[in-house]
Amino acid sequence: MVSAALLGLMLMTGISCDKDILETVPTTSISSTNAFDTPERIIAQVNALYLSVKNAQFYGGRYTIYQELRGDEFILNKPNVQTGQLTWSHTVNSSTSEVQNLWSAAYASINLIHIFMEGLEKNKSKVSDALYANYVAEGKFLRALSYFALVQQYARPFVEDQGASLGLPLRLVAEQSVQNNAKARVTVAEIYAQILKDLDDAEAGLPLTYSAAATNTTRAHRNSAIALKTRVYLTKGDYAKVISEASKIVPAAAPFQAASGVANRLETNVVTVFGGSYTGNEAIFSLPMSALNAPGGQNALAYYFTFTPGNAEYFLNASGTISDPVFSSTSTDARKNLIATQQGLVWLYKFKVASTYSDYIPVLRYAETLLNYSEAAARSGNLTLATTLLNAVRKRSDATYNFAADKTSTQEALINTILTERKIELLGEGFRVPDLQRTLKPLPAKAGPAASSPAVQVSEGKYIWPISAAELSTNELMKPNP
Repeated sequence: MVSAALLGLMLMTGISCDKDILETVPTTSISSTNAFDTPERIIAQVNALYLSVKNAQFYGGRYTIYQELRGDEFILNKPNVQTGQLTWSHTVNSSTSEVQNLWSAAYASINLIHIFMEGLEKNKSKVSDALYANYVAEGKFLRALSYFALVQQYARPFVEDQGASLGLPLRLVAEQSVQNNAKARVTVAEIYAQILKDLDDAEAGLPLTYSAAATNTTRAHRNSAIALKTRVYLTKGDYAKVISEASKIVPAAAPFQAASGVANRLETNVVTVFGGSYTGNEAIFSLPMSALNAPGGQNALAYYFTFTPGNAEYFLNASGTISDPVFSSTSTDARKNLIATQQGLVWLYKFKVASTYSDYIPVLRYAETLLNYSEAAARSGNLTLATTLLNAVRKRSDATYNFAADKTSTQEALINTILTERKIELLGEGFRVPDLQRTLKPLPAKAGPAASSPAVQVSEGKYIWPISAAELSTNELMKPNP
């Protein structure tokens, strides 16, 4: 936590997002004693929370990348430990850079949120009651998002033992030195309880909408908290709660559009979601990137996954999801336009901005929420509703398509069809490993011309990441993963 505490302090005192994080005299610094002096400075601190979460080593690219590399959809093309080779081959250890960087960046974001909340509480008279509630709710939303990423990456799946396994250190107050760093791990269930409490609080405090479409995409609003809850409850296997949350923003029949708050809905064409504007109503919450980008470097999504303008690091597995007829040459499904064949290999082109690699990072899409709702309905026995929601996603991309009867007529078949649709719709967006883990499936074997990796069984220690060596060395109460 040493680096996390320091990073939190440095961001809160006003480091410019353009500057090296280690710059000792930042040109835009604001003393921590007056960081909350005016409403303008307070909103600057709110923006710093989002800036911290989109650190390139965390949600600003690498978290998404690691969820895909640990799965089987991408094949290693250029062996390089600097670009995820150890993650792809399941050979990371506690000292591996990505293991330590993601842990420290996530806890730095959490600590920054706590520093902000303490400062805001002392200065709440400087903003309206509505803005105070809004800002606190944004902090809780981002804390929930951060803890959810951490608990999925470094702890056993909730569904394995209903959360009885060791989770994470649950830090809920600001740490401005290393004196209070000693913190034992609580259970996975306790981490999930805190995540859901934060999201319930966030839903109550967040605004229904903001005044601009861009803000409705890049800052949390009520629908953002609800959509994230559907993901968390699905990961817990609590399907009744998925249904009750999703039904707040997804009608049970067409047209599928949130009835209040931001008018979230599917874009007419899925390609539009990744077309460069990023502010459509399908984007419930995205992290904006730019030529300047966030701390920690560029988001690297296009760099990893495209042949050009990227660096051709990982191509799509020919025997993976792209072997589905959706991606065939004769398909009329629009999603096939998000991949491309170059030099005999297939590459993902959802993310394609050159040089700066500044594609927005989709965190919550309405399509995912529909699929969460569909799966929960199917697992709860409501096959009609589940099929209706599934069709909404499929027919957005191919209006003429009809699932064969044997794909939807039984509960087991329909669940499998929904899981396949998730792989197609959410390809490359960081869902592959979380979906495998919440269904207690092995991480599949994979092979390519440069390297191969065997399957990882659920019972193996490397099914999850080891705890960061930096945390183990500075937190005397921390226990490693088995």
